[in-house]
Amino acid sequence: MADAKVIPFDDDRSRGSAVQRPPRRRSAGSRRKGEPVAVREVQPLPARTIQQDDAPVTREEPAAVEKPQEGGWDRRIAGGLAFLRRRLTGDYEVDDFGYDQELTDQVLMSLLRPFYEKYFRVEVKGIENIPSEGGALIVANHSGTLPLDGLMMQVGVHDNHPDGRHLRLLAADLVFMLPVVNELARKAGHTLACAEDAERLLERGELVGVMPEGFKGIGKPFSERYKLQRFGRGGFVSTALRQGTPIIPCSIVGAEEIYPMLGNAKTLARLLGFPYFPLTPTFPWLGPLGAVPLPTKWTIQFGEPILTDGYPPEAAEDPMLMFNLTDQVREQIQHTLYKLLVQRRSVFF
Repeated sequence: MADAKVIPFDDDRSRGSAVQRPPRRRSAGSRRKGEPVAVREVQPLPARTIQQDDAPVTREEPAAVEKPQEGGWDRRIAGGLAFLRRRLTGDYEVDDFGYDQELTDQVLMSLLRPFYEKYFRVEVKGIENIPSEGGALIVANHSGTLPLDGLMMQVGVHDNHPDGRHLRLLAADLVFMLPVVNELARKAGHTLACAEDAERLLERGELVGVMPEGFKGIGKPFSERYKLQRFGRGGFVSTALRQGTPIIPCSIVGAEEIYPMLGNAKTLARLLGFPYFPLTPTFPWLGPLGAVPLPTKWTIQFGEPILTDGYPPEAAEDPMLMFNLTDQVREQIQHTLYKLLVQRRSVFF
């Protein structure tokens, strides 16, 4: 890990640079993909008299069907071995935030995708509202006791956007204080939720995701589900105004029910240094099994962008404008949540 190359954040190589691989040795009789197969001239057999009890013989050539599959597996195995070699030798690139695109695409996304596709069966709407290029700030509601909603939103953007865009999430300080979680969050492209980091990412043309409710949203009791908490002081609006990037409201339905939070052990939370310690119908009563989320059906909808490039530079310092835009984003997310809840047939289907 110490030998990994750190590249400047504004270097275009951070976006999926091609990796040179050593040429593969060709064995005798092998051929490259797309190369025509050599046809051997077949000499006719001597004619013989066909007797009445002779049966026709049907010859099958299964090798012609199996070869493409074998070649595909060969390429997968070779790609996997090359990936492991690069990880072990440190021959891979990260940006100055610690983002490792190759590891994210090939490993982290692959681990999250079964939860996204099979367990929560996430449905994404309004993906066309996310621009094909350039910076944009995606603002979403936050819920679920554990921050799985941000991870599912990250997979949803990457897998559904026509250009496969990556979402860079802004995370709370606690994420970067936890061992292992800190390293994985950096590798996945997450960074500290501060204006400086957000502006640097937006200036580079990245998609940045923020959940302004913070711990107030993710740790609220189940009785207040789908009721948006306060959106802070509107710092995300000021950041978008400085960079002139659009604000895209995002509403997530389904995350509220994965861990129904019935209570909060505040004394235990203070002892552990956590903002809250959830008590759910299954946790901590069932031990590790209680940490398994309920398989709810999710919907993520991206709303129409709120443009900010028409405001003058000094607008970022106007508190009244920041308040109005913050309220506009919050109201749009809340209205969409209510609409999705009305359309939902069931929590699990």
